[in-house]
Amino acid sequence: MKIHTTRFGQIEVDEERLLLFGHGILGFPEDRRFVLLQTNAEGNFFWLQSVDRPDVAFVVCDPLLFVPDYQVPLRPEDGERIELRSMADTQVMVIVNKIDRILTGNLQGPLVINARNRRGCQLVLSEKKYSTRHPLMSLDIQRNQVSKTA
Repeated sequence: MKIHTTRFGQIEVDEERLLLFGHGILGFPEDRRFVLLQTNAEGNFFWLQSVDRPDVAFVVCDPLLFVPDYQVPLRPEDGERIELRSMADTQVMVIVNKIDRILTGNLQGPLVINARNRRGCQLVLSEKKYSTRHPLMSLDIQRNQVSKTA
């Protein structure tokens, strides 16, 4: 299927790779169908692109790359929302933002995806252990270097 994006123009995506967020993402409840786009060979960061709105896309990453002890307490009702049978089937991603020369991750609002059926939901963690702007890495733009901050 072809989708339109503001960042990459029109692209072809396999319908079998669509992700369905039944309740949308916080602030974007109407956007429920997404695709994960890998834009470089390293594969550390992806674009979570809305299928239905070209201008809605989020940079996401696996938080374990930067916060090795990160854990998401998944309640039974959250698992039911995405028809999760085993924790081994989960993929957790966090939305990434750039603030000045720092990339931050929303560890308080992780995206949990059932890899078997590609259903996902965004959780809001009630404990204050994690932040919505947890520093992931520093971008040294002058020297073209990237350094990990976690």
